[in-house]
Amino acid sequence: MNRPELWLTIVGMALVTFALRASFLLAADRLALPPLLRRSLTYVPPAVLAAIVAPAIAQPSGAALGPFDLRLLSGAIAGLVAWRTRSIVATFAAGMAALWGLTWLL
Repeated sequence: MNRPELWLTIVGMALVTFALRASFLLAADRLALPPLLRRSLTYVPPAVLAAIVAPAIAQPSGAALGPFDLRLLSGAIAGLVAWRTRSIVATFAAGMAALWGLTWLL
């Protein structure tokens, strides 16, 4: 594992990755994004969060959902709070409180 080619490859890949990500931050002032693209980029964070949370709710341990799945019920409560308040902090707080409360009760 002490081969120089391996370390050179790792460092090279890290530099390329860093350069690609930094280029968007450094060139942000000079880039003029079309309004449609700028508007659609506002939906990226909620979509990523949903892609992370939905599988954890749907199949937390690889088992199919049951009729009284506490995670699904807590997710529904969190979804309702998100719809009514549009606050991510309130959504997380309500979802976790519902999950902990339902777990404690049942």
